[in-house]
Amino acid sequence: SDLRLSRTRLLELFTDSSCNPEMMKNATDLYFSLLQGFILSLDDSSQECKLRYIQNFKWTDTLQGQVPSAQQDAVFELVSMGFNVALWYTKYASRLAGKEDITEDEAKDVHRSLKIAAGIFKHLKESHIPKLITPVEKGRDLEARLIDSYIIQCQAEAQEVTIARAIELKHNPGLIAALAYETANFYQKADQTLSSLDPTYAGKWRKYLNLKTCFYMAYAYCYHGQTLLASDKCGEAIRSLQESEKFFAKAEALCKEYGETKGPGTTAKPSGHLFFRKLGSLIKNTLEKCQRENGFIYFQKVPTEAPQLELKANYGLVEPIPFEFPALNAHWTPETLAAFDLTKRPKDDTAKPKPDEEVKPLKEPDIKPQKDSGCQIS
Repeated sequence: SDLRLSRTRLLELFTDSSCNPEMMKNATDLYFSLLQGFILSLDDSSQECKLRYIQNFKWTDTLQGQVPSAQQDAVFELVSMGFNVALWYTKYASRLAGKEDITEDEAKDVHRSLKIAAGIFKHLKESHIPKLITPVEKGRDLEARLIDSYIIQCQAEAQEVTIARAIELKHNPGLIAALAYETANFYQKADQTLSSLDPTYAGKWRKYLNLKTCFYMAYAYCYHGQTLLASDKCGEAIRSLQESEKFFAKAEALCKEYGETKGPGTTAKPSGHLFFRKLGSLIKNTLEKCQRENGFIYFQKVPTEAPQLELKANYGLVEPIPFEFPALNAHWTPETLAAFDLTKRPKDDTAKPKPDEEVKPLKEPDIKPQKDSGCQIS
């Protein structure tokens, strides 16, 4: 009954707009420490707990509508709930990032929440999903391609916070260009990870990843152009800014396509966001400055080829925060274990749901961001 109560409490917190990371951590620690009693043996031996297969668990998936996956396996519950906890951290980050006047502490919270989410996804993929007896079906949340995309996108969106901060503090353009280039590569890698999935449910997500790739390539070329100008390479700087313009135009076109693409999930509106619009003006102004300088001072030829971006960021790269499930709850004793009567398990508790069975989605709280942050992992 403690397990059931702690599960109910955790599910309530997913849709509670007042929930913060501390409340979430307390609830998850309690639930997972109790659930471990169905998976781990009490004496730390490698022997499997006899309770692991006594209950059937059903979960719907992010991209697959309301028809659930089901497995009669406590590990399936552990990884499915873990996945949803990671998703909660991404939603919490998105909600904070959408505030009108985000403070420095809140920006740190966004950054940290995305790194926590990445760490949970990574731990599930490496340590627990491989333990499932029934392999995960294609396109389901726990499948390697989807988990990988979530990990990479969490890292990319956390790096967006770093870039915004670096711009605000007027850091070296070389560092900003390198961070933007690495972030664009993250988005491109997440997109490639999804490329073999059915476009009917992955197409919209891939459009979003595409537009973010182009947007951060535009950033990289824009700031790289500033570095070139500072090194008196004005012709190359102009060419870099022209490339930046191309990527920005492509990102704008993809924003429109993304908005018109049908698929699971809410739709972000990055093109309306200040961070997006500011880049458009920055590219235009920097290009005009380079052209003026070239007309007055440098008289350099503008190359036909865009400069190579071989940029490596030495600072600001995001690594997932390592995650471990809590230890077995002290409530689990040989007496507790003996109290379970395995002869009373239901006979027809099949692992497959009926084909027409639908699970109603949880109603999320109406917590529309005051402004669109452009972050949209959830």
